[in-house]
Amino acid sequence: MSPFVSIIVNCYNQGCYLERSVKSVLAQTFTDIECLIVDDGSTDNSRQVSEYLMNQDSRVKYFYKENGGLPSSRNFGVSQSQGEWIQCLDADDWIHEDKIRYQLSFLEKNINKELVFYSDYQRVSFDSEQNIVDTQEHVISLLTKEELIQRLLIPDFLINTPHPALQQAMLMNKSIFSKTKFPEYLKALGDRYFAIDILMAGANFIYTPMIGAYYTKHQLNRTNSWDYMKNYYIFFYENIDKNYSELNKLCVKGLEFYLDDAIRQKEQDNFRRLIKIIPLPVYLIDKQLKINNKMSLKLLKIFRQILPNFLLYERYRGPRSRKLMSILKMESRGNYSTNA
Repeated sequence: MSPFVSIIVNCYNQGCYLERSVKSVLAQTFTDIECLIVDDGSTDNSRQVSEYLMNQDSRVKYFYKENGGLPSSRNFGVSQSQGEWIQCLDADDWIHEDKIRYQLSFLEKNINKELVFYSDYQRVSFDSEQNIVDTQEHVISLLTKEELIQRLLIPDFLINTPHPALQQAMLMNKSIFSKTKFPEYLKALGDRYFAIDILMAGANFIYTPMIGAYYTKHQLNRTNSWDYMKNYYIFFYENIDKNYSELNKLCVKGLEFYLDDAIRQKEQDNFRRLIKIIPLPVYLIDKQLKINNKMSLKLLKIFRQILPNFLLYERYRGPRSRKLMSILKMESRGNYSTNA
């Protein structure tokens, strides 16, 4: 008997995208599926669209729950699922019609039950009129467990390789959820933390080379907010430090960036949170300053309160301040030579 797959489509006020997403599920060449729409407290027309889709295909089921965030919706969907395999899909994204069949074809070579198949994906950008304005293919390639974890601990904007564990591009054996669930306290970056969680618990990630999912970028994405994502990245690192302290040294690139940003922006609370978890030494002020202890970090924060931006950061220097810094450097060298 072929495996039965549960595809969970999470929806929160995304009724305008929902039909496209669900139709990509119903068009799968592997047909032994169920499609669970989990409505996370929507106030738009998501219910009406879902009812229409249920009338079109009996494999579509609809569940409404009070708003709890994306991880909560996914956990609810898993609890309602009947399948041996789980695919998560956001309502504004869609999957390739051959994704499920192709990923399951790799079962012939793998007998480990706690399997996770992951694939490449395409990022699709829309304008305000919902016209496609850009597409970018993200090819993951075969990665070891260590390489996957290392990449997941680095923010995407600090590295030129794609996020390797996008939920939309994955297909997971349901046994994975006997050990862990999606982290409901992480409204953002839950995919990233969940992937680390299951990798640390022994899940076996298998690369399936295809563009399996289409991940959308549009004006309604909450990830467009810099402050929103910054807060969750720091929260993400706090939880790594709390639950997997042995991985903390792999977080340095991201932690240094956010600590430098907290000093530059004079963000007291973020500085306080980051100084507790960052491994030392650190390299700050555009990587020009090495700091070996927390007392020196605190002194730097104090100096930052009184020093103008251009003295510390080159990006703030205009023509006059660049000239001034050049004079100061020349005088410094002259003093050094005289004293020597």
